[in-house]
Amino acid sequence: MAFPIRILLSLLLLASAVGKARADFAEGKLPDGVYHCEVYLLGLFINLGDITIKGNVYSGPVTFGTSGTYNYQMDANGEISWLGPLGGYTSGGNSISLTQATLDDPGAPSFDIIMKQQDGAFTASTCTKH
Repeated sequence: MAFPIRILLSLLLLASAVGKARADFAEGKLPDGVYHCEVYLLGLFINLGDITIKGNVYSGPVTFGTSGTYNYQMDANGEISWLGPLGGYTSGGNSISLTQATLDDPGAPSFDIIMKQQDGAFTASTCTKH
């Protein structure tokens, strides 16, 4: 099951490497708002909480007990670096492998978070602006 995640990671990295820098990404931030995060697991969409973005600051997801606001950075290709904790994504031995913004639809910006679990497995989730 780790093999498909490696393919997904490779495709995301390839797309960010060969893709043209987008004007939206060049600003270095996501559109302000609340982003609802979900993962598809065992045939169900599981709610992972909401991440609130305002300027270059984020908070959440509160579902995992994260409180406070922290800065983030986004490069010209839409790769996001979280400069603080990110709820369950960065606790209990978990870490962020990659976060990639997708602004293909201006009305529905989103980002995908690839989390590496303590056991070495990868999990992908999508956060969409509401």
